[in-house]
Amino acid sequence: MRFFIALEIPDSSKQELEKTQRKLKGLIPAFRPYFSDKLHLTIAFVGEEPDSLRERLIDVMTQATEEISRFSVTPAYIDGFPHLHTAKVLWIGVKGDIDKLYIIRHRIKDGLMDLNLSVDERRFVPHIALGKVSDFSLSGYQEREFEKIEMQTFKPIEVTSLKLFESIPNEGFHKHNTLAEIKLG
Repeated sequence: MRFFIALEIPDSSKQELEKTQRKLKGLIPAFRPYFSDKLHLTIAFVGEEPDSLRERLIDVMTQATEEISRFSVTPAYIDGFPHLHTAKVLWIGVKGDIDKLYIIRHRIKDGLMDLNLSVDERRFVPHIALGKVSDFSLSGYQEREFEKIEMQTFKPIEVTSLKLFESIPNEGFHKHNTLAEIKLG
């Protein structure tokens, strides 16, 4: 089973993100936006592991969220992987109560290491992936238009829980099934 741990995005926030995706599609014809039901903020990608690991992952998530109350993050800026100017994936970074995201992320990372699972050692940048793009090179015009998108005011996203998902490959994208949800205090 292919596991990942993430924050699900509420429907009200998905509508704002879909509007941003439409603007990006207008600027970049090769942009392929992710379906709104797939929008999430990844805390940790666990990868392909036996289903028997599910309960131990839920325990790691429960411990990681101890004494963490609900909080909010706000979409703020557009960037990409591997970097914005030649991105393969475009994403929107978040600001706000990200200190709580970092605490949860570090606790999850420690828990995964305790389970002898490999952990992504790259710097954690809280973001919501918006879609894929191919053969992309950012022009000056597009960069200025991105800045206009970033100038809009996004509503905060209320974070009330942490979820364990299963990712199933499906026609170049992935279907996400919720396996567990841990509510924040």
